Amino acid sequence: MCRGAGDCQARLARRTATPMTTDDDKKARLAQALRDNLRRRKAQARGEESAAVPPAVPREPSE
Repeated sequence: MCRGAGDCQARLARRTATPMTTDDDKKARLAQALRDNLRRRKAQARGEESAAVPPAVPREPSE
C-alpha cells in the first residue's frame, strides 16, 4: 500500500518504466501487423476455396 502521494507515483513510474516508442517504431509494428493479417486472410481464403470445390468422385474398382 502507498504511504504517501509520492510513494504511489514512484511505484506507478516503476511499473510503466518502458520508454515511449517512436513514431517509426509504431509504423513498423503496424506495417508488420498488416502484413501478417493479409497473409492470414489469404490463407483463410485459400482454405475456403479448397472446401468449396467438391471432392473428386471415387472410381469404382474394376473387376
